[in-house]
This record gives sequence, structure tokens and C-alpha cells, in this order.
Amino acid sequence: MSLASFAGLAGVGAWGWLMTMRGNFWRVESTPRAVMPDNWPDVVAVIPARDEAEVIGDAVESLLSQNYPGALSVVVVDDHSSDGTASVARARAEVIGAAGRLAVVQAPDLPPGWTGKMWAQSHGVVTARALYPDAGLLLLTDADIGHGKGELRQTVCRLLAERLDMASLMVRLRAEGLWERAIVPAFVFFFRMLYPFSWVSDPRSTTAAAAGGYVLIRPAMLERIGGIKAIKDALIDDCTLAAAVKAEGGRLTLDLADDTVSLRGYHGPDGLWRMISRSAYTQLRHSPLLLLGTVLAMLLVFILPPVLAIRGSGGGTTGALAWAAMTIAYYPMVRYYRQSPLWAPLLPLVALFYLAATIHSAVKYWRGEGGEWKGRVQDGLAPGVPVDGVPV
Repeated sequence: MSLASFAGLAGVGAWGWLMTMRGNFWRVESTPRAVMPDNWPDVVAVIPARDEAEVIGDAVESLLSQNYPGALSVVVVDDHSSDGTASVARARAEVIGAAGRLAVVQAPDLPPGWTGKMWAQSHGVVTARALYPDAGLLLLTDADIGHGKGELRQTVCRLLAERLDMASLMVRLRAEGLWERAIVPAFVFFFRMLYPFSWVSDPRSTTAAAAGGYVLIRPAMLERIGGIKAIKDALIDDCTLAAAVKAEGGRLTLDLADDTVSLRGYHGPDGLWRMISRSAYTQLRHSPLLLLGTVLAMLLVFILPPVLAIRGSGGGTTGALAWAAMTIAYYPMVRYYRQSPLWAPLLPLVALFYLAATIHSAVKYWRGEGGEWKGRVQDGLAPGVPVDGVPV
């Protein structure tokens, strides 16, 4: 058997396994609806914000305008912004007549050992618990999220009906420009491949994940895991939080949002590249071996099938079958993002973009420049620290 024929068979086998044995990650289904409770718990939303004047007003208004039957308050933590983020948040709440339900506080100086977002979020949780001690739920969200009017009501219904400790939604990311339409649906597709949502919801599975833009959690569970302090240095804080909750026996769920969206644009390929490379190597636990395995797997599963199919001979048929399976698997996510079906067969090209950004993420880490966000470098190898025994 030639190497090309073997690669084609391996690609077909990989996609056969992924589509049947990986928790149906590729299927996009409607979020289950739950019956409404007799009593609605008070909810406090916590928003850490650093230089978010462009989006914080819309985020605050969308939260304070929810059609949630219970009491809903918002705490914005201004993390040393230089663009008037706090003023914009206050002004928007006043415009809609909801200033009494908004508290804006300043984050203390960042101490050693904390990431900026976690420090601001921790201060927000402490403030929320002090101002609203009777709140039954905390909503940990971001400054760039536009909340659908009924999303909180539906999420609370499900959390209560299924007796969950945490419910997270992956919001619909912006996919308007050409580059966003090409790259963004694949981001969610790859995330679901790594963390099948059905496995996240299964208490028998160790798979745990969340989406940091929308995390509804019981305060008692957050205290049980040690609060935000337990994940104070996490760069992939959402999945780290989910893992901590599941390790304590908590029940959680992760779904795609219906109407809640990201307000942030990515400003072309550079912005999308930074989004991926900022945390890709962290996801691989800074392991050169995992990086090598990822490169080989991406080549075999995503890149080689269309190459073999176009080449024709020696693996052409199996390459075409693998490419077809890939297209079928990707199409539901393309449809969820309301894009043309013609994007589905182009996943191999998009995967090549992700692969290059992942390699760049490792290089940034080795240079001590990784995890840059809001002017802070949060994930970089210190000079002189060896990589597999080789000083850098």
C-alpha cells in the first residue's frame, strides 16, 4: 500500500470515528426548553471591563433590558480603563432608567499571580455578594456580549429544572465580513470537537468546558471550589472553572446561544489570527509533543483528504470520501451561523489558517510574548527556562 493510499484510509477512518464516537459534536440542535419555576431567583451579573467603551453601553443595556421575571442587577468592574468605560456604562443605565440596578466599581491594583480578568471578576463577585446577599445566581459575563432579551429566563429555567450548578452558553460570535465568515464558524466547530457538549453535560464524563462570555453559576458552588481565586492564574478561565466545578461533583451544561451575540469585531485576518494564537499553545499545555501531534493530526484529518482527492490517483477515492464526511460534519455549524453552504467544503483551507496560528502561538510563548491581551502579556516562557531540556 502506498503512503498516499494509507493516508486516505486513515482520513476516512478518522472521520468515521469522529462522526460516530465523539459525542455527536457536529450536530447542532435547539437548546431544550424547560418549564418555568414558581419562584425566580435573584440574579446578579458581573462584568469585568478594561477599555471597553466601544461596547460596554450596549452590553449593559441588553442585560438591564432582559424580560427576566425575577430581580436582575449588574456589577461592572472597571479594570483601570483609559477610555471612560465606567462613565459609558453609567450613562447607558441612566438613559434606560435602570441606574438603580447598576453598580460600577474600580478594580484594585493587579496583585502577583493573578490574570487581569480573573482579578477584576473576583472583585466583582465579592462586590455582588456584599450588595446582593440574597441573590441565588451569579451571571459571569463579558463587556462585549449583547444579551438576547429572553436568554437569561430560558437559561435559569433549565438550570433549575435540571438541578444544575452551572449553565454556560457559547454566544454567537460576529461573522459579518469575509474573513469572519470564513474563520469564526470553524472556531466553534473545533471547540465542540475538543469538548463535545453532550459529554460536558454528562456527569459520568470527565469532559468539562464552558464559554466565558456567559456562565450562570450558583454562588454556593463557586464558594465550594474556592471562588475565583481557585482559577486566579488561568488563561483559559472558562474551561478551568468548568473543570473545577465538575471535579467537585457539580452538574453543568454548555449550549449554543439562541439570541445572545458577541458585539466585538475582529478587524480582518490579523484580529482573528490573534484570537487563535493568544491561547492555542496554552490549550496544548505548552507541550512540544502535543504541538507535534496536533500538527500531524490536522494534516491527516483536514488537509490531506482534499489534496488526495484533487490529485486523483493513490488515495484519491478515500481522500474524497474523507473530504465529503468533513463537509457534512461542518455544514450544521455553517448553517447555525447563517452562512452559504459553499463554505462547508472549504474547511481544509480554514484548518490550515488555524494550524499556522497554533504554531505561531507556540513561537510567541517561547519568546515570552504569549497570551497578550489588553496590553498585558500573560503567558510567556521566562528567559532561561528549558523546553525539553534545551535552554531558551
